[in-house]
Amino acid sequence: MKRVFVNGYGSIGSRIAQFIADDKEIEVAGVGKYSPDEKVADAISRGFKVYVPKSKMDSFKNYKVSGTIEEVLDSCDLVIDAAPGGVGYENKKTLYEPKNLKAIFQGGEKVTGDKSVSTLIFNSRVNYEKAFENKYVMQGSCNVTGMGRILQPLKEKYGKKLKRFDATLLRRWADLEDTKTPVKDSIEWTKKPHHDEDVKNYMGADTPLFIRVFKVPTRQMHVHLMDIRFDGPAPSTSEIIDLFKNEYGVATLYGVKGTKDIRDFAESIKFNFKDTNMIHIHADVTERQDDVIKLTYSDDQTGIVVPENHILMQAMLFKKKRAEAFKHTEELFHMEEKKKLLQEHFSMK
Repeated sequence: MKRVFVNGYGSIGSRIAQFIADDKEIEVAGVGKYSPDEKVADAISRGFKVYVPKSKMDSFKNYKVSGTIEEVLDSCDLVIDAAPGGVGYENKKTLYEPKNLKAIFQGGEKVTGDKSVSTLIFNSRVNYEKAFENKYVMQGSCNVTGMGRILQPLKEKYGKKLKRFDATLLRRWADLEDTKTPVKDSIEWTKKPHHDEDVKNYMGADTPLFIRVFKVPTRQMHVHLMDIRFDGPAPSTSEIIDLFKNEYGVATLYGVKGTKDIRDFAESIKFNFKDTNMIHIHADVTERQDDVIKLTYSDDQTGIVVPENHILMQAMLFKKKRAEAFKHTEELFHMEEKKKLLQEHFSMK
């Protein structure tokens, strides 16, 4: 059995910790907290040992913490770093490298420049085996993760017939649990978004991908508008939709009026955290026009990266065969069951 520490207990860390706690191959050594807030009590109430930075012990005197992060890491095999963007790099330099400890980082970090946490961005659909020999790996962000589930099947089937991908990302403003961040009555855009470079890290630098990113006032998922241009007439929409029929973590839906429809249905059937953990192709607004397929799909923000972290963890700790890792992740997340329920509810009328 391997000991794993989850360093950070926010939107991503809390989800990861609760799922891997049910993994019989893993012992959750504890979770790291940096701020004395209600999340500390939540973690303790769920049976997790909470560890804090040695320098901040006095700030947590009102909570029953189990010790310092510096000490608990000495007995761990891997850390899933779920700290806020940029903090992961600091943790790598001050904690993980000195202790020669493997670590998984989240999408708010960098893989280029002076503050890179890794040279590899993981996507289970594209580069699973590449994680075997890496001590430090970054799990792509939710948007970056979802794009791999679309691009790789297209690349495998159509190859050189694909001319370019033009994607407009409509990002949610804040996560559901992030009540501290106000959702502004404004649409904002991102100059030089990281998504293009991040996707090309695992898809290849020559991938003809061009991305624009906007942030819209909602907490209910991301939406991607992707124009897929072919060298010659585009395939039929039915052929494209059939391509994703058996893809893990990809549901094809009809009759959805908005992202909240999906979230509300997920809550009604008691999905964990209201998550679907997948992307949802909106078939009735996907269309063919000459040499272009106009594909629309929504992306389950934080939820989509949680099973990815679990798959990556298996690659780094056990070097499992890809099919075996996916099977084990399915035992915890039940994504095939969720996909079936979603597709039955949002079916073609």
